[in-house]
Amino acid sequence: MNKLAGIQEFVAVVDAGGFSAATERLRMSRSAIGKTIARLEQRLGVRLCHRTTRAFTLTAEGHAFYERSLRVLAEVEAAELALASETSEPAGRMRVSVPAIFGRRCVAPIIFDLARQYPKLRFDVSFTDRTVDIIEEGYDLIVRNTALPDRAGLSARRIARQRMAICASPDYVAARGIPLTLDDIATHDAVTYGRDGNTRPWLFPDGRGGTIAAPTRTQLIVDDLEAAADAAASGLGLTWSPCWLISEHVRQGRLVQVLTEFEPLVFDTFAVWPTAPFMPARLRVLVDALATRLPGMTGADREIK
Repeated sequence: MNKLAGIQEFVAVVDAGGFSAATERLRMSRSAIGKTIARLEQRLGVRLCHRTTRAFTLTAEGHAFYERSLRVLAEVEAAELALASETSEPAGRMRVSVPAIFGRRCVAPIIFDLARQYPKLRFDVSFTDRTVDIIEEGYDLIVRNTALPDRAGLSARRIARQRMAICASPDYVAARGIPLTLDDIATHDAVTYGRDGNTRPWLFPDGRGGTIAAPTRTQLIVDDLEAAADAAASGLGLTWSPCWLISEHVRQGRLVQVLTEFEPLVFDTFAVWPTAPFMPARLRVLVDALATRLPGMTGADREIK
C-alpha cells in the first residue's frame, strides 16, 4: 500500500483553499481530486474536511493531519534532494568568510584546490577578523577560531585544533633572559594582538578545565598576527602565537619557543553554516576538505622542531 497516496493532493487542496482552486496546481479535475481525498479518508477512517459546492473547511482531524503531512512531504523532498546532491558534481556559488591570516595561510590553499578540482564551483571569499552575522550577511559558510554563538538555525563542525606558543628572537633571549614561569612574562616586553582597543590575553590551561591569563607588559599592539610574529622576530619582545604561524620562523632560527614545559592552550576551529534540511554537494565537499586537511596544517598535537 502506498502510504503517501492522496497526501500530496490533500495538502494542495488545503493550500489552495478548496478543490476548484487546486485543479490547476494538480492538473487534475475537481472530481478526480474529490475521489482521491475520499479514498484517503476511507483509508484513515476519519473525515478530513467538509466540502460543498461553495465551501471547504477542515475538521479538527483534518487540521492535525495537514500539519503532520507538511512535515512528511518536507522530509521526502529533503531526502530526494540529498540523494541528488550525493550523485551530482558540486556546482554553484559559495560565499565564505574566514579569519584574515588563518584564512590566507591555511584555508585559502584548500579552497584554491577545490576550485581547480570542481570547475562549476564559484567561490566568493572574505578574509576578515570582524564578527560576521552569517544569516544577515548571506554567507554559506564561515570559519571561526572562537566559541560558537548560542544561536538557533546554525550547524557546526570542528575542522581543526590550534596550539599556541610563546616565542621570542634569539637576540632578545640572549639580552633579556628566558622566562621560567608564567609570572616572569610580566618582566618582559610583549607584542600582543588587539583589535578595536581590546587585546587578546595570553591563556594557559589551569588544570581544572579552565584557563588562566599570563600577566603581560605590552610593548606593541598590532591587529595582525603575522605582524606580531615579525615584530617578535625583529627582537621587540615575546609574543603568543599559533604554532602554524611561527613554524617557519622557528625552523629558520628567527624565533625560539620559551616556557615549553607549561601545557599550551589548544583551541578548536569550527566551520559554521545555516541549518537546512539537506547539505548541498558544494557545501559538503568544502566542509569535508577542511576537516580532512586543516589538522595536518595546524599541527596542534606536536611541538615545532
